Amino acid sequence: MKFHTEYLTFNTRKHREYIHITPQVESIVRKSGMKDGMVLVSAMHITAGVYVNDDEQGLIEDIDQWLEKLAPFRQDYKHHQTGEDNGDSHLKAILVHHQVIVPFTNSKLILGTWQRVFYAEFDGQRSKRVLVAVMGE
Repeated sequence: MKFHTEYLTFNTRKHREYIHITPQVESIVRKSGMKDGMVLVSAMHITAGVYVNDDEQGLIEDIDQWLEKLAPFRQDYKHHQTGEDNGDSHLKAILVHHQVIVPFTNSKLILGTWQRVFYAEFDGQRSKRVLVAVMGE
C-alpha cells in the first residue's frame, strides 16, 4: 500500500462558508498516481468540518440555517469565559464532523450521482488547512 499526503489551505472571506472541494480532492488523487484506494479528507481545525452532500445552493443555505438553529451564536456559552467568542462554531463543527473517507477506482472518486465533498468553515477569515491523505495502490 502506498500513501500520498497534501494539504489544502483556506482563508474564507466570511465567518461561515461552505466550499465545494471535490475537484481539488480528485486532483490530489490523480497526482498520487494510485488507481484504487481511499482518500481521507480531514479539517485540521476544531471550528471547521468536511462533509459529503449535494452541490445545490438552496440545500447549502438550508444546511447553514439548520446548523444556526441547532447551534446559534450566543454570548452565554461557557467557552466564551476563556476569552473566545466562537462557542457556536465548535458546536457546528461537531454536528458536521471533521472528516470523510471516499473510495476511488481508476483514480476517480466513487461518489453517488449528486454527492460532492465540501469544506465547512464556521469561524473563518483566517488561514486553515485540510488534510488530504490518499491510501491505495
